[in-house]
Amino acid sequence: MSKYDQLKKEAYDANMQLPKLGLVLFTFGNVSVVDRANQVFAIKPSGVPYEELSPEKMVIVDFDANVIEGALRPSSDTKTHAVLYKHWTSIGSIVHTHSTYATAWAQAQRDIPIFGTTHADHTTAFIPCAPPMSDEMIKGDYETETGFQILNCFKEKALDPVETEMMLVGNHAPFTWGKNAHKAVYNAAVLEEVARMAYLTLQINPQAPVLKDALIKKHFERKHGPDSYYGQ
Repeated sequence: MSKYDQLKKEAYDANMQLPKLGLVLFTFGNVSVVDRANQVFAIKPSGVPYEELSPEKMVIVDFDANVIEGALRPSSDTKTHAVLYKHWTSIGSIVHTHSTYATAWAQAQRDIPIFGTTHADHTTAFIPCAPPMSDEMIKGDYETETGFQILNCFKEKALDPVETEMMLVGNHAPFTWGKNAHKAVYNAAVLEEVARMAYLTLQINPQAPVLKDALIKKHFERKHGPDSYYGQ
């Protein structure tokens, strides 16, 4: 028995949702779940097919990406997760995928415009796309720099990671997060669907206008505002 067994189980369950939701192909993705009290997180091992995963194979690492427990190498994206946990203390889980539509927007280096109420239900902002990484950053510790690429994007666009829990890394792929694993995985699925809807919107009408401010405010606040009334 390990004191991290429950954390490993949460990370395993969340990772197994990615193929079920059609968000990953082969091993193209990972989920981590944080334990703030112990300053560690559990993450998927690198390059292990989903059908071969088990809770015991999850790797426990600290916020400097040092392995604390586990026989396998952690995900190659571990240092990115570590940077985000260290700087964004409100988040409890992170998801990284290469889901098709969200990744296509990332490869196009485009923010996803807010065309409709589905998008506004989840954030009032365009879903940001961080600029491609600079040559200097690429020559550094690449996965660590990816974390700072995300942080810098939110700082430059004056976005709040509590309100906007999803983004794109230019020429790379999406990252999402949330207060827990369920919300982070949910956000990954929502981001993929919003990306698909935005792509189809522009195919139907390349001049489609973005959603007007009154509707953005209404739809976000009915779910997340002080007088929210969506759900039970």
